[in-house]
Amino acid sequence: MPQQLPAVSLVAVPGRRRATLEVAREIERRGFAGIYAPSVFSNMSLCEALAHVTEHIAFGTSIAPIYARTVGDFAQSAAFLHEVSGGRFRLGIGVSHAPAHVRMGVTPGKPLGDISTFVQKLRAHDASGALPPVYLATLRKGMIALAGEIADGMVFANGARSHMADSLAALPADKRRDAGFFIGNMIPTCISDDVEAAKAVNRKTLTHYALLPNYRNYWKEAGYVEEMTAIETAIADKRMDDVPKYLTDAWLADCTLFGPAARVREDLEAWYAAGVRTPIVVPSSAAGNQMKARPLRPISTDRRRQA
Repeated sequence: MPQQLPAVSLVAVPGRRRATLEVAREIERRGFAGIYAPSVFSNMSLCEALAHVTEHIAFGTSIAPIYARTVGDFAQSAAFLHEVSGGRFRLGIGVSHAPAHVRMGVTPGKPLGDISTFVQKLRAHDASGALPPVYLATLRKGMIALAGEIADGMVFANGARSHMADSLAALPADKRRDAGFFIGNMIPTCISDDVEAAKAVNRKTLTHYALLPNYRNYWKEAGYVEEMTAIETAIADKRMDDVPKYLTDAWLADCTLFGPAARVREDLEAWYAAGVRTPIVVPSSAAGNQMKARPLRPISTDRRRQA
């Protein structure tokens, strides 16, 4: 069966911003399902550029921290991007995590309450023009349920494939049936014929997340209690160099994509089957930076893409 292409995560790193826009054009030319920018190096600015350098591909933030700007500023920027892109922009929002809160100098409230209030205020800014679809960053079931109530979609980051059906059960039944409700997942991806090197890249990428309590709690919920408890012990003992070794191969295969292109394409099918309508590959390279990451070979599809 012809395979649907995933969406791609893209970061405009300083010094490579023009080159990043060329990559975006290539992603569109190859027929990928979308471009989503994580919350580094001003993803709203990247999205503004994408509105002008691409023509038909969907794009958005995944995610923009709600504490980074005023609600009014978000509303005006989002409405602008929605209009000039011809409706291709999606506003992915979330509460981010503790290290980001420190950098932003904010003291957040309860995640569910803060997100709910933000969305309510955002949609009250009708003078800015029509707003784009709003997606919520999700991991735990409370936020998933809230996304089903107040948003147009949701985006996991580093979700566990084996746990996805259980997570999606928290969605209202009508949203589970609604093909227009966006369900995405940011998946660390390293395509390389050297499987061990590819695993090492993804393990390094996810070590940062393993240091965050909210992610460890999610992965415990997903069944990785032993691994996360061992990491917590290592952190308490200040054995930070030991953390990666507790990110087991089984856990890595459940949360990331790695290996030769054929294997990655096969594993992508498993993500679709698990209920993720739009996997978002987060490309890394075993031989350099994002610009050297091997793209998935273009594959034509007769499936209906969701953007």
